[in-house]
Amino acid sequence: MDFEYDIVVIGAGHAGCEAAAASANMGAKTCLMTMDMNKIAQMSCNPAVGGIAKGQIVREIDALGGQMGLVTDRCSIQFRMLNQSKGPAMWSPRAQCDREKFIWTWREVLDNTPNLSIWQDQAVELIVEDGMAKGVRTLLGAEFRAQAVIITAGTFLNGLMHIGKVQFPGGRIAEPAATGLTESITKHGIRCGRMKTGTPVRIDKRSVDFSKAERQDGDTHYNCFSFMSEKKKLQQLPCWIIYTNEEVHEVLRTGFADSPLFNGQIQSIGPRYCPSIETKLHVFPERGQHMLFLEPEGETTNEMYLNGYSSSLPMDVQIEALRHIPAFKNIEVYRPGYAIEYDYFDPTQLRHSLESKIISKLFFAGQVNGTTGYEEAAGQGIMAGINAVRAIRGDESVVLQRDQAYIGVLIDDLVTKGVDEPYRMFTSRAEYRILLRQDDADMRLTEIGYRIGLATQERYDRMMDKSQRIGKIIQFAENFSLKPAIINPSLPKIGTTPLSHGCKLSELLGRPQVTISNIMPFIEPFQKAVDKICEGCSPTRRDEIIEATEVRIKYKGYIERERQMAEKMVRLENIKIKGKFDYMNMKQITIEARQKLTAIDPETLAQASRIPGVSPSDINVLLVLMGR
Repeated sequence: MDFEYDIVVIGAGHAGCEAAAASANMGAKTCLMTMDMNKIAQMSCNPAVGGIAKGQIVREIDALGGQMGLVTDRCSIQFRMLNQSKGPAMWSPRAQCDREKFIWTWREVLDNTPNLSIWQDQAVELIVEDGMAKGVRTLLGAEFRAQAVIITAGTFLNGLMHIGKVQFPGGRIAEPAATGLTESITKHGIRCGRMKTGTPVRIDKRSVDFSKAERQDGDTHYNCFSFMSEKKKLQQLPCWIIYTNEEVHEVLRTGFADSPLFNGQIQSIGPRYCPSIETKLHVFPERGQHMLFLEPEGETTNEMYLNGYSSSLPMDVQIEALRHIPAFKNIEVYRPGYAIEYDYFDPTQLRHSLESKIISKLFFAGQVNGTTGYEEAAGQGIMAGINAVRAIRGDESVVLQRDQAYIGVLIDDLVTKGVDEPYRMFTSRAEYRILLRQDDADMRLTEIGYRIGLATQERYDRMMDKSQRIGKIIQFAENFSLKPAIINPSLPKIGTTPLSHGCKLSELLGRPQVTISNIMPFIEPFQKAVDKICEGCSPTRRDEIIEATEVRIKYKGYIERERQMAEKMVRLENIKIKGKFDYMNMKQITIEARQKLTAIDPETLAQASRIPGVSPSDINVLLVLMGR
């Protein structure tokens, strides 16, 4: 076989799949290397995609021309739009998925992607020549040559599993760890560390008494992740809410002495925002109960996932404690929860393109950069794939800014601030979150994806059509005048007060109680205008357009104010400082700033301002020295 490629991607998790698909769809001859072709895009933990801020990332991947949203929609067994009681900046889509169908749908996508090959093997050595990544050598003795290499090895690098005192090598349950690759990378000066994550017990639903659990259904109206999807494929299933109690807690505490988290067996740091059940009991001893979510693993399987019960306690303790929950009195499980430790690489040694500063044409994406979550991994994966292709072609990297995408916030945080625990995205990490809403990811990013050759013509045309229809509805609302005598009798019916004077329709739509849907029946010209503007749209498409229009009208002032704030920061983004200062010899700034600026070597003054330990006065000094 010919083992010569443009791009080689190591690892076929969520980062690797997006990286390989992006690279191949941009025309690069790509090889995706995985230890098991039957576990491509495996959902190692929760069988769900999206959630708070994570759902926005998936929409952004989709807008750029990625695959995660499309695959999720084909495999969704429950969809919910979270945080709808809050403002639209907080709305976050989330879908429960069929785990096995997710794997095989991704496999189908990859198998039918031109320019993409899959090779089942383990990379054991990075080939570096003249400071540049040139390929990998494998466990089977093959040598793969490439112009760029992308490492997306997830939790497999020197992975070590823990269940109580039992520990054994592995990258996932029943799957081997990957050895040798870390050492072949770090010998070139790239720093690595250890992190920890975990997963809960899997339960046989036939042993659950659902009469003692609280049912949680998904949204009844159709929603989806991809801007290209139209309808659900699979049966929609409920999730269930249950609670622990003091009896459960007492049993769990009996295993603390054998817990690898407490007896020193695990030294690395786990995710703060997804703690194990034993950590919850240790940190919040006063709480008498903790909420758990029982989630289906698929449309036809009996396997269920117990969200909130991640644990590395001894197996017998995990299971015995569950039997003290009324719904689990006769519980049977498929396997216990476990913790896993693995290698990651310091992301501050990366450029914003996710290329290594030390080894040229070597890119990193996913959990190897210290993140946690499928969505964070996939967001990095698509950007690594894009920038690897552009690097070998001599094109400028695509770097998404913090006011353009959550993906931009994620990557900037990683390379600027680094990580001391597994990084998880939240809406609170984005200072411009009203600009980064889930409803307009296509408006923000599809043109970029189209310009670089990733988003298709169909996707671009669909975005432009949506934009034009939204603009027409907004124009009508801003120009149509309302008279109190005509509209006031109808306003109490939708829970809002009468008008004291005439106003434009857009002003009335700014009220919290008023929506496009509930006001249209009372304003016939508006109803006719919307019907005409949305002519030819499917019901799903129409709802998408109306929702996006309504958000733009209601939050116009907030959006404009945040845009102005972002534009001020752009001035600092445009001041390039890389290579212009010898920070260690600058007596005008603090010692900590000298050390941090030297270590990170920021590209711009804006990036420098976000480095922990660099103060506003330090930035002012740099501005003065730049003649600003």
